[in-house]
Amino acid sequence: MTTHEYVIEAEELGRTYGGGFEAVRSLSFSVARGELFALLGTNGAGKTSTLEMVEGLSRPSAGRVRVLGHDPYGERAEVRPRIGVMLQEGGFPSELTVRETGRMWAGCTSGARPVDEALDLVGLGGRAGVRVKQLSGGERRRLDLAMALIGRPEVLFLDEPTTGLDAEGRRDTWELVRELRDSGTTVLLTTHYLEEAEQLADRLAIMHEGRIAAEGRVDEVVAAYPAQISFELPDGYHLGDLPPLLALGITGHEWKGRRVRLHTATLQRTATGLLTWASDAGVELRGLDVRSASLDEAFLHIAREAKTGTPGTSEREEVAAR
Repeated sequence: MTTHEYVIEAEELGRTYGGGFEAVRSLSFSVARGELFALLGTNGAGKTSTLEMVEGLSRPSAGRVRVLGHDPYGERAEVRPRIGVMLQEGGFPSELTVRETGRMWAGCTSGARPVDEALDLVGLGGRAGVRVKQLSGGERRRLDLAMALIGRPEVLFLDEPTTGLDAEGRRDTWELVRELRDSGTTVLLTTHYLEEAEQLADRLAIMHEGRIAAEGRVDEVVAAYPAQISFELPDGYHLGDLPPLLALGITGHEWKGRRVRLHTATLQRTATGLLTWASDAGVELRGLDVRSASLDEAFLHIAREAKTGTPGTSEREEVAAR
């Protein structure tokens, strides 16, 4: 893909706060036109700081960011009319009604869609006469989204868009975001709901300590982490009675009492070898659970690295290359 096909480009992006704290460190990623890119991260990973720089709300301490070919901070007048931003928390006047809020926002927006149309998109048409202070938390998030959409944005930034929504509201929002993406809107999403990223993202990045620890399609990110097989050892058997773990393709193992968990990058080979052994031995592997790696497991793996201080994926690759 050539550079001009990207509508969001971050190159060696850095953000340093007072006292020298580096929230974002040499971060690089690109988002193509019509793509939905999800930015995930452990607590304090720097994803909000990253989003603020890409939205043009703060100036990078280092590096370069371009949105639609422009510096979103230095050339804000060129960028702002073409983007929509949904922050983690809105700040609308509490005494205004939902419709009045929409009219106020539309008055500050070039090429705004009709207010009632924006409210209907997020299911707030029936609440147009209600004051903002009377809305539930989930309804306020839907109002935030409606105002982000009122300008028919080419690029949409969504920061934790479904926080506070019930299951139905979350699913409705997912469907709306899919429709926007399918119509050509480019979306940069941050979320702490991993299922949300799995459902929506064309590509994603997982941040850890200001850097990207993993990036790619969901299946690509997941493939970098081992699958698991767990079971109870048959009575009278011990871990050493299993076939050689290396021969089974096992990359790691854990056990507690009779319960064994095996980690493998070759799930079919390992499962076949294990079940063949059990069949030949005439034993049953009680509580057998075979599962591929998931985005949840990949995220937890990176989160554990954050606690233990072990190198992230990209850092391990750099060490191995030396």
